[in-house]
Amino acid sequence: MEILLVAATNFEIQPTINYLAERDCIIGNNHFEILNTGVGSMSTTYWLTKAIDKQRPHLMIQAGIGGSYRANYPPGSLVLIKDEVTGDLGVEENNEFKDIFDMGLPQITDPYTGKHLENKHTELLQQYNLPLVKSVTINEITTRPARIEQLQQKYQPVVESMEGAAFHYVALLEKIPFIQLRAISNMVGERDKSKWKMKEAIQLLNEQLIKMVSSQFFGL
Repeated sequence: MEILLVAATNFEIQPTINYLAERDCIIGNNHFEILNTGVGSMSTTYWLTKAIDKQRPHLMIQAGIGGSYRANYPPGSLVLIKDEVTGDLGVEENNEFKDIFDMGLPQITDPYTGKHLENKHTELLQQYNLPLVKSVTINEITTRPARIEQLQQKYQPVVESMEGAAFHYVALLEKIPFIQLRAISNMVGERDKSKWKMKEAIQLLNEQLIKMVSSQFFGL
């Protein structure tokens, strides 16, 4: 099986890169390719599409850190993303954020389910016994309390990242099974980095990721 391991930066998954390199990126019948997309949705969409065009994988795994909107998912938590929404494609007016669906703009609705980019490979996700949560993708990291409240009320996200929706979008359109794994490094809006758990989140992320890649079985 050809498996594409995707991350915004190598920094987030370096222990897993090292683990795979020691095995020539082959574990059992699975061959792994590693893709560093860069930060943000545009870069992710371009480099992911280019990689798929070059070598179509049977499965894609995106791994990275993210911020949390929920106190019950504090820094150091680990989750799988079930649903993604784009939280900055639209207009802000009268203290309200309206996305492109609210605005009624002409829009290609495939592959959306309503406003969501939903991973419907439920059995694939459930085998890891991790929480399946909603996430919002923002190209500008959210810091303003009013903006945080807007997003919470509109989408009820648990996690925020800068690449997740782009990954879901491409995977769904290309009809390639996929997994998005996130470790929580900070609460959304917290700019005091002494309260972040970046090191712990990356360690946790890679411990789980190495378990995934070494299991050899993905239920496909």
